[in-house]
Amino acid sequence: MEQLIAQLQEKTGLGADQIKSVVSGVMDFLGDKLPGPIADQVRKFLGDDSEAAESPGGELGSEGLLDQAKDMLGGLLGGD
Repeated sequence: MEQLIAQLQEKTGLGADQIKSVVSGVMDFLGDKLPGPIADQVRKFLGDDSEAAESPGGELGSEGLLDQAKDMLGGLLGGD
Protein backbone atom coordinates (compact mmCIF):
# COMPACT_ATOMS: atom_id res chain seq x y z
CA MET A 1 0.00 0.00 0.00
CA GLU A 2 2.92 2.30 0.64
CA GLN A 3 3.87 2.13 -3.04
CA LEU A 4 0.36 3.16 -4.03
CA ILE A 5 0.39 6.05 -1.57
CA ALA A 6 3.80 7.24 -2.77
CA GLN A 7 2.76 7.06 -6.42
CA LEU A 8 -0.49 8.93 -5.79
CA GLN A 9 1.37 11.51 -3.75
CA GLU A 10 3.79 12.06 -6.62
CA LYS A 11 1.02 12.35 -9.22
CA THR A 12 -1.41 14.49 -7.22
CA GLY A 13 0.77 16.53 -4.90
CA LEU A 14 -1.56 15.66 -2.00
CA GLY A 15 -0.26 14.85 1.45
CA ALA A 16 0.16 11.27 2.64
CA ASP A 17 -2.65 11.63 5.20
CA GLN A 18 -5.09 12.80 2.53
CA ILE A 19 -4.15 9.95 0.22
CA LYS A 20 -4.41 7.37 3.00
CA SER A 21 -7.91 8.61 3.68
CA VAL A 22 -8.87 8.34 0.01
CA VAL A 23 -7.31 4.87 -0.39
CA SER A 24 -9.06 3.71 2.78
CA GLY A 25 -12.38 4.99 1.42
CA VAL A 26 -11.85 3.22 -1.89
CA MET A 27 -10.91 -0.03 -0.12
CA ASP A 28 -14.03 0.22 2.07
CA PHE A 29 -16.17 0.82 -1.02
CA LEU A 30 -14.66 -2.15 -2.86
CA GLY A 31 -14.98 -4.30 0.25
CA ASP A 32 -18.70 -3.55 0.35
CA LYS A 33 -19.26 -4.17 -3.36
CA LEU A 34 -17.02 -7.15 -4.12
CA PRO A 35 -17.53 -10.72 -2.90
CA GLY A 36 -15.50 -11.44 0.26
CA PRO A 37 -12.73 -13.55 -1.29
CA ILE A 38 -12.17 -11.02 -4.10
CA ALA A 39 -12.15 -8.08 -1.67
CA ASP A 40 -9.60 -9.99 0.42
CA GLN A 41 -7.41 -10.47 -2.65
CA VAL A 42 -7.56 -6.73 -3.41
CA ARG A 43 -6.55 -5.94 0.18
CA LYS A 44 -3.72 -8.47 -0.03
CA PHE A 45 -2.54 -7.06 -3.36
CA LEU A 46 -2.48 -3.56 -1.91
CA GLY A 47 -0.60 -4.80 1.12
CA ASP A 48 -3.42 -4.35 3.60
CA ASP A 49 -4.57 -7.76 4.74
CA SER A 50 -5.64 -6.54 8.17
CA GLU A 51 -9.30 -7.27 7.43
CA ALA A 52 -8.67 -10.50 5.53
CA ALA A 53 -8.44 -12.53 8.73
CA GLU A 54 -11.72 -11.05 9.96
CA SER A 55 -13.75 -11.73 6.84
CA PRO A 56 -15.86 -14.82 6.36
CA GLY A 57 -13.87 -17.31 4.38
CA GLY A 58 -10.71 -16.85 6.43
CA GLU A 59 -7.65 -17.66 4.37
CA LEU A 60 -7.04 -15.97 1.07
CA GLY A 61 -6.90 -17.65 -2.29
CA SER A 62 -8.18 -20.86 -3.75
CA GLU A 63 -5.78 -23.04 -1.77
CA GLY A 64 -7.17 -21.67 1.51
CA LEU A 65 -10.72 -22.30 0.36
CA LEU A 66 -9.83 -25.79 -0.82
CA ASP A 67 -8.25 -26.60 2.53
CA GLN A 68 -11.36 -25.34 4.33
CA ALA A 69 -13.59 -27.47 2.12
CA LYS A 70 -11.44 -30.55 2.77
CA ASP A 71 -11.59 -29.92 6.52
CA MET A 72 -15.36 -29.56 6.43
CA LEU A 73 -15.85 -32.69 4.32
CA GLY A 74 -13.39 -34.62 6.48
CA GLY A 75 -15.48 -33.75 9.53
CA LEU A 76 -18.67 -34.87 7.83
CA LEU A 77 -17.14 -38.11 6.61
CA GLY A 78 -15.45 -38.94 9.88
CA GLY A 79 -11.93 -37.99 8.77
CA ASP A 80 -9.47 -36.02 10.86
